[in-house]
Parts: sequence; structure tokens; C-alpha cells
Amino acid sequence: MVDLKASDPFAGALPLRVGNVTVEALDLGWLTSISPLGEASKLSAALEQAHGMALPKPGRSTGREGNRCIWFGRDEVLLAGPEPDAALGAQAAIVDQSDAWACVKISGADAVEVLARLVPVDLRERQFKRGHTARTLVQHMTASITRTGSDALTIMVFRSMAGTLVHDLKAAMEAVAARG
Repeated sequence: MVDLKASDPFAGALPLRVGNVTVEALDLGWLTSISPLGEASKLSAALEQAHGMALPKPGRSTGREGNRCIWFGRDEVLLAGPEPDAALGAQAAIVDQSDAWACVKISGADAVEVLARLVPVDLRERQFKRGHTARTLVQHMTASITRTGSDALTIMVFRSMAGTLVHDLKAAMEAVAARG
């Protein structure tokens, strides 16, 4: 039998700092897709009992670092952090997505300026507050972006796109830093 070992999706390219923006690899723990099988209110109650957070509304996340539930599209959320409680299986379809996504934290005073070059969504804090999340594009890559602090956002892309994400972020970071 082959002995498989986990590898860094970013191939050692992170952390990266250019100007006042930093990009770091982020391990969100278990990543579990959850889709309600019936009433969303029953799933929300089960999620709250099992993990201490309600089902998020569209475009939002609930919980905190290490135990977060992120809206991930119509009738889908992503539980990030804990292993999902087995009791959720009575209310939802549950699929492990842990190896499918590469995650980074981008932070710094110009982080939103960097992302403005890559993302067709207004991520300025007055519009995209802490806890807001969007399924969008970073250049040509499908992504999920969640604001986690005043100058910090989490970006998730398919693992196969990790190198491209770093390349695109670095180019945008260099362009923003050169203005300065």
C-alpha cells in the first residue's frame, strides 16, 4: 500500500510580505460541506447545539476562528474547524472537503486595495463587514472570501489553484506597493 503524506498546497511560497500586506497559509481544520435535507431551522438548531453557532444567512458567517460556519452558496454552508458532530447527519448531507481547498489569510492596511485589483466585489469595510462572506472570483479562480478582521480576510480557492493564487496576489501586492 502507498503511504500518502500531506503536502503544502502553496509549496513553501508563503508567508509573503510586500509593502504593508501579508499573505499567510491558513489551516482552518476540518472543512465540511453541509446542505440541509429539510427545514433549515432544524439544521440551524442542531448546529447551534452541536457547535455553538447558528446557520449563517446568505453572505454571512457565524462563529469565530477555529469554529466557524461560512455561507457557501444556495443551500450550502461550510463548517470550518471542528469535526462535524454526527447528530448533524439527521438534518443535512455532510461531505468532508478538507483536502479540496487551499486557504490564506491576507492582512494589512492595503489588503483590500490588493484584492480590488483581483476581485469583482467591493470588499471595503463599510460594505463588507466582519462576518461577511462572498462566493466570487479571484481573477479567474472560484473563491470564497470572508472578512475576519478590520484589515484581515480569509480567501479559499480549490487546492489545485493554490500556486496561481499566490502568483496573482504577489503581482497585485507589488503593484499596490509600487504606488506608495
